[in-house]
Amino acid sequence: MSDIPSSRLPASTDRFAGKRVVITGATSGIGRAGAERLAAEGADLVLTGTDSHRLDDLRSSFPDALVVANDASSPTTGSDLLAAMGSRGIDGLWLNAGFAATAPVAEVDAASFDALMATNVRGPFLQLAALATRLNTGSSVLVTSSTSVYEAAPTTAVYAAGKAALIAAAQTWASELAVRGIRVNTLVPGPIDTGFRDFMPPDTRAEFEETVLGSVPLGRVGTPREAAAVAAFLLSDDASYVTASRYAVDGGLTHR
Repeated sequence: MSDIPSSRLPASTDRFAGKRVVITGATSGIGRAGAERLAAEGADLVLTGTDSHRLDDLRSSFPDALVVANDASSPTTGSDLLAAMGSRGIDGLWLNAGFAATAPVAEVDAASFDALMATNVRGPFLQLAALATRLNTGSSVLVTSSTSVYEAAPTTAVYAAGKAALIAAAQTWASELAVRGIRVNTLVPGPIDTGFRDFMPPDTRAEFEETVLGSVPLGRVGTPREAAAVAAFLLSDDASYVTASRYAVDGGLTHR
């Protein structure tokens, strides 16, 4: 296997100076790495999450950011976020909040299905619906999906279906918002070392990761900062002619 490259943050730039960027689900993983990246590049950040201790850590780590407790599974997630933000416009919206869960098809029930879809699918829909009028001309929307959509891994059907729904939604949002010069793209992370699979029993997780890594041409998991670097590009004006695209950050997993 190849060695993991350095994950140092870039030298401070002003790529996001004067720009307000909202990142949902910013308390850990790719969202947290994205907050670090964008802060280093001058962004005025609005960061959301649900865990009170992690939110406190965000406030300490990003004293200039607006940190908002917001539950993506709530029917009022969009209006709650809108009310907390004030009247200033938005230059970037990263719909990143979500969680993973698995179950054999025979064990899927209404409660578990609805819980996952409420956070991973309905939440981004309602957040964008509420914030759409605050998006400035030329702004960027980024949606976090997953390579689970393409892996066909057993027990991941509900999670994969939800992430597939986001890809489909982003395509239509890109068409609808293009008239305002607003770009919509999808980040498709593969096996990234975020602790996202910690809900699995250790033996199951080890087996799953071994199987996935055996299909990754680069032969390793990615880092949150590697995914965040691609997210930062898509949110920035460097991607001003990129919309309705799906960017896989997966070490080649889905492109063999």
